[in-house]
Amino acid sequence: MGKTISCSVLLALVSCFLLQFGAALDTITPSKSIKDTEVIISQNGVFRLGFFSLANSSNRYVGILYHQIPVQTVVWVANRNRPLKDSSGILNISDDGNLAVLNGKNEILWSSNVNNTAPSTTTAQLRDSGNLVLSNGDDAGSSLWESFEDPSNAFIETMEISTDVKKGRKVELKSWKSIDDPSDGNFSLGIEPFNITELVIRNNNQLYFRSGPWNGNIFKILMYTDYLDGFEVVADNPQQPDSMTYEFSNESMLIYYELDSQGKFVEREWDAGKGEWSKNYPVIQIDCDVYGKCGAFGICDSTKEPICSCLKRIKPRNIEEWSRGNWSSGCIRTTLLQCERDNNNGSGAGQGDDGFLEMKMMKVPAFPARSSIINGECKDQCMNMKNCSCVAYAYDSGIGCMVWSGDLIDVQKFSTGGVDLYIRLPSSELDKGKSSKIIVITTVIAGIVVITISALFLWRRMAKHKGRNKKRKQIKHQFCSENIGENSIGVKLQQLPIINFEEIATATNNFNHAKKLGQGSFGPVYRGTLDDGKEIAVKRLSKASGQGLEEFMNEVVVISKLQHRNLVRLLGCCVEGEEKILVYEYMPNKSLDTFLFG
Repeated sequence: MGKTISCSVLLALVSCFLLQFGAALDTITPSKSIKDTEVIISQNGVFRLGFFSLANSSNRYVGILYHQIPVQTVVWVANRNRPLKDSSGILNISDDGNLAVLNGKNEILWSSNVNNTAPSTTTAQLRDSGNLVLSNGDDAGSSLWESFEDPSNAFIETMEISTDVKKGRKVELKSWKSIDDPSDGNFSLGIEPFNITELVIRNNNQLYFRSGPWNGNIFKILMYTDYLDGFEVVADNPQQPDSMTYEFSNESMLIYYELDSQGKFVEREWDAGKGEWSKNYPVIQIDCDVYGKCGAFGICDSTKEPICSCLKRIKPRNIEEWSRGNWSSGCIRTTLLQCERDNNNGSGAGQGDDGFLEMKMMKVPAFPARSSIINGECKDQCMNMKNCSCVAYAYDSGIGCMVWSGDLIDVQKFSTGGVDLYIRLPSSELDKGKSSKIIVITTVIAGIVVITISALFLWRRMAKHKGRNKKRKQIKHQFCSENIGENSIGVKLQQLPIINFEEIATATNNFNHAKKLGQGSFGPVYRGTLDDGKEIAVKRLSKASGQGLEEFMNEVVVISKLQHRNLVRLLGCCVEGEEKILVYEYMPNKSLDTFLFG
């Protein structure tokens, strides 16, 4: 019995010790602070809170880090703008119930800075979510302050980025000045409740990036929407502030997001195999992602060089700057809208109505106004808005009609995705576009027709020429080999050119009677002119002459043997079908007998 009591007492003491020790593991109390080299660890060992230094710096900071990752990974920093210069720092709950970082001189470098009515019961607990929560026992565990409401540059699971317009409070990420300096940098990331909620990044409070409007499922114009799996956005709810959070269902994945010192929103995923964080870039990858890169009425297309151009029918405002690659001045209309002319005392009456130019796969301009009108009526709504206030419209099923007034800024062309954007233009400008298109199409078609006809004509001429040469060779071979044999005369005849019958007919104008020089028992003789201008005498064997191939061959043989300067020269022959023709040189001074006998 005594042993049993002793054991029970011992177990009770051990339990009390473990409970106290367990509370000390993840909690700071008024009586339990942590000094440099000491830490508190969340219940399941996911995160730790303690002192650390960054590479290339001896400054000491208090912050929250991943505890089980071998690479030092900081997700929150308390005294980011006032570092400790030595290891004398302490983190405690001060007399006024605030969590505070003090140096060796007991100077407060950072504080949670809240009003606490029960400082003696206040505790600060580090949770497995990475959230450091300050609370007291008198308020049913509700928080007085949370690190999630004062984030640094990291966006981790279950944290909320939010904007409460009613309370005038924002929770947004703040970039570090550099990788070795966690003090506030130039960039911030938050939710902006414009007419339609958007995710934005600012550079020194100037708009630097915008995601495009939230359509109930995704930030519609954000190209890299696959990175937003697990994200939840609360928008357009009058009972709640606009907010964004995320939580992955796959617990094996360890992912967090970071706004780096260059203004890039980086996704980091732990690669256990490589023992390092991999990087992905959901936004801010290219120059076109930078807000207003091409100015008002400019369009940015990363696939073109240069990347900036003016919207169709609109010209650069400053051509000199534009040519130097400075596009910030944007573009300007060169022709007033019809509605603008009508507003100017009706001076544009009778010049036609305005129309809309369709542009596909676009990132819509900044600051759209929202309407619940269905798609088919967006155009009418835009056209009927007073004072020519609507200059463009677009439609998304999750948003409805979006309309724009004034300058169109931050327009981007996508290769995929986006929405169809309709730009308002004078009908005269749209007609110019149609006329130019018709002219281009007509010119192209005419050019194709001319080229086709020319190619066909050239091909027929070449084929015809090739056929003539082939036929000449066949005739010459047949004539010389079959009828002449292998004697020396045949060999000489083989040197005679074969002239095509069609060519001879052309030279004599189809053996025109006016070309006829005379006629003998063998047949008529015609005067002719070849294509090269050479004059010829054509002796055409008559079918009624009775002269056959043998007599024809005898004449060829005789003329071939008798070569003299005072005798006509045989230039060639033609044997096609029943046609047998000899071609002589033409003698312009008549025959010899004219000179001998008068």
